[in-house]
Amino acid sequence: MKFVDEYRSKGLIYSLAEQIRKISTKEICLMEVCGGHTMAIHRFGLHSLLPANIHLLSGPGCPVCVTGIGFIDKAIAYAQLPGVIITTYGDLIRVPGTEGSLEKSKALGADVRIVYSALDAVEIARFNPDRQVIFLGIGFETTTPATAAAIFHANESGLNNFLVLSAHKLMPPVMKALVDDKLKLDGFIAPGHVTAITGSDMYNFLSEEYKLGVVVAGFEPTDILQSILILVHQFEEGKPAVEIQYNRVVKPEGNVKARELVNSIFESCDDSWRGLGMIPFSGLKIREAFGTFDADKQLRIDSPVSREPKGCICGSILRGLKKPTNCALFGDTCTPSNPVGACMVSGEGTCATFYKYRS
Repeated sequence: MKFVDEYRSKGLIYSLAEQIRKISTKEICLMEVCGGHTMAIHRFGLHSLLPANIHLLSGPGCPVCVTGIGFIDKAIAYAQLPGVIITTYGDLIRVPGTEGSLEKSKALGADVRIVYSALDAVEIARFNPDRQVIFLGIGFETTTPATAAAIFHANESGLNNFLVLSAHKLMPPVMKALVDDKLKLDGFIAPGHVTAITGSDMYNFLSEEYKLGVVVAGFEPTDILQSILILVHQFEEGKPAVEIQYNRVVKPEGNVKARELVNSIFESCDDSWRGLGMIPFSGLKIREAFGTFDADKQLRIDSPVSREPKGCICGSILRGLKKPTNCALFGDTCTPSNPVGACMVSGEGTCATFYKYRS
């Protein structure tokens, strides 16, 4: 198939759904760990096509949502320093911190700018040599290569006013943490864009040690339904494995050059995830050799004491324990125009998805 409408063919969608219904005889719980999958599942109403014995859970796959509130508070504190320009992707600007947000800081006079790539932030640094430009590096293995490329480019150009505050995170450790936390799961719908960078081998431990199926899925309705069909096949036959459904984009080896670049700039570290706490080796910090670009090392501030918003259950939602509709704030106090928690901010956030497609 070549065109999007082919991946949305009504006949093919119904055929896949029928195949799933025919072979699925047991209760099965699957988690999609990518916010793009969560959005697609609800946008296309795929829940309604599945038998009642198949349960889908949304996991910690939204990079904005899993970024710890301490990171947001620190970014707000940096924004208030004289001579500092904060550069960030759009969604992050509206995420509430303990007190305020980057959007509110900007309204109060802080220089906070939305960029479309980390290299945009490098250019801002180039044209503002008397200012410190901090890029807020968030996201999983998908976006990390772009941040690594920006640091590499700044280093090659001799820029000394470009800094990165890193909250980049790794997918396998959080998937392991969810299973170790005794979350009832039978398989994962794995993120397509992340795996395009990493390759699929990083999931092997889940099938070999935890006996869970993993299928790397695309983002169209036929992609997701075919991935569910594969997972159900594995589960019914008792043969968990790692498979790639999204093979028009994802290869087993991933993007070797991108991984080499990331590994030259970053190294793994323990990191805090919203709702899941500190997870060993789940984050990425800038290597000592590139420490001149590390905001934490170059600009010292007193880290504020962070608090999660009262009544918000984003943490439980990200862990797959609750749904947005279980939250007393959902759709009333907490809406996309007035978000209380991070899951309502991002377009890939579970709460924002449930709100948008609630009918």
